[in-house]
Amino acid sequence: MTIKGIDVSAYQSATYDTTGLDFVFTKITEGLSYINPRWAAQRDHAKSKGLVWGAYHYPHMANDPKAEADYFLKQVKWAPGDLIVLDWEGYDSANKGVPRSRQLAYRDAWLKYVKGKMPSYRVGMYCNTDYWLNVDNSSNCGDFLWIATGGKPAGKPGIKAHWFFHQYSTAGDVDHDVANFDSRAALAAWADQEDDMPSANDVAKAVLTLDGVISVPGAPPTNPTWTLSSCVTEILKRVDQVKATEAAQTAAISKLASLIGSGVDTATVVDAVQKAISDAVVKVSVDVTGPGTEG
Repeated sequence: MTIKGIDVSAYQSATYDTTGLDFVFTKITEGLSYINPRWAAQRDHAKSKGLVWGAYHYPHMANDPKAEADYFLKQVKWAPGDLIVLDWEGYDSANKGVPRSRQLAYRDAWLKYVKGKMPSYRVGMYCNTDYWLNVDNSSNCGDFLWIATGGKPAGKPGIKAHWFFHQYSTAGDVDHDVANFDSRAALAAWADQEDDMPSANDVAKAVLTLDGVISVPGAPPTNPTWTLSSCVTEILKRVDQVKATEAAQTAAISKLASLIGSGVDTATVVDAVQKAISDAVVKVSVDVTGPGTEG
């Protein structure tokens, strides 16, 4: 199932019709000098109706991507659950002469930089099928892909890649979209990435999968799913203590590694745990009473 939305810019009213909608994207900036004069009113209109809201930047890809990203980000007082988008296309005069290699480098740099500055937000990319199939060469779209097509049914953009949003038509001077979610509540829960931060249990399980990186006293060194009840209990207790005083995920994991000690390379642990969590491959047997069970 999908849910409905639209995207708006200065061409649309600040009081657009929200009947039947669950989300709205608003253009904020373009290049290093343009700001949509209606963007704040358009955002407030969406939020007053309880809709999920996202904002996008249209690039001039000959410019420095970090400078353009900063120009875009500073316009908004971002709230949890807001979506951040790069409108990656270049058919206008500012971009037509920019080599594709530069366009690709701009995209990758913008997405990485913005995610680094806004780690608790979903940072994704809008593009049409021409750019996705003929300019892209790595399928990098950040946290999500918003794909645009013309003449294809809503929710059937005709690409193999997993998409989250599909812009499928323009009717009544408004671009219409669908989102690949069952409900507004599901979209809102996904958009609020802070809900996805790992629990103390998740962090402890991830640590225990790092066979060869972390040494659990008394554990067979080649079995990453082996656990010792006392060790699990101690790790969970220490993670809880760390989480009480450290707000950032990276700081919490780094502190955990330093608490465990035994000559552990903290940077290595941080990288490995973050990868395990982000890849959603935290699979380990945790048992404090007997034989291991699926975790």
